[in-house]
Amino acid sequence: MRTIVITGASSGIGLETAKILANRGYNVLGIGRSSIKCNRAKERILSENPDAKITFFLADLMNQGQVIKLAEELNLYLERESNGQLYALINNAGCVRSHYMTTEEGYEQQFAVNHLAGFLLTYKLLPALVKAKGRVIMTGSKSHKGIRIRWKDVMLSKNYNPLTAYKQSKLCNLLFAKALNDRYEKSGISAYVVDPGLVHTDIGNKETGKLVNYIWMIRKRFGVPPTLPAKTYAYLCEEERPAQGLYYYLCKEEKYSRQVTKENADRLFKLSEALCNIQYPKL
Repeated sequence: MRTIVITGASSGIGLETAKILANRGYNVLGIGRSSIKCNRAKERILSENPDAKITFFLADLMNQGQVIKLAEELNLYLERESNGQLYALINNAGCVRSHYMTTEEGYEQQFAVNHLAGFLLTYKLLPALVKAKGRVIMTGSKSHKGIRIRWKDVMLSKNYNPLTAYKQSKLCNLLFAKALNDRYEKSGISAYVVDPGLVHTDIGNKETGKLVNYIWMIRKRFGVPPTLPAKTYAYLCEEERPAQGLYYYLCKEEKYSRQVTKENADRLFKLSEALCNIQYPKL
């Protein structure tokens, strides 16, 4: 049975993706911050399929210490239950903020959760992914287009704009996926970014100010249900031969920003290693 890890799996797109994959016979390891929401999500999946293989782990991915602890727990589980193999890692967890906020490490929160958390978790799970010739999938957004990495102030600590920070973090998802493919394609790893489109979820209502909360309450009404983008994650996991594209929307390859270059991908990769105090191995 192939094992898949999904972050942000207790609600929204992550939950619907977990449900689809569990129903199709995968062993799903979901990650969430709230024990109440994780238990509720597990009960929902099992109520529809009592035979589903679903396990939840708790972690706040904004904290790098918790990401490392989570990875240790996942690796122990994989060694015990899955021959040390991880078929797919779906870095879906994300956040939106309405003003400048930092993590314990001093990093802007959208950059930390939307990019660095997945970067660090992927590093910690890399041996299991390599062993399974696995896939790494990020949740992106078409908002990555029309933006550049602010290399001189990547945390946007000066003249902070929350929308710019969000867009930049989504560009980081593409650059990270490209960097993974450049480095580990020969080892059997394939990396992708999924654009879910406008989805009816609560991402804009979590820990945001009154204005952003209000705007998202209105905007999400026009979004599609999370069951729709969940099909693209399942598609990328279920293809027997890894799909050849990088950026997908509704199960089809899409064009992405011209900013997604090897130069930018390498530069972000090196910066992210420094920010996480790690160094990816050369395989």
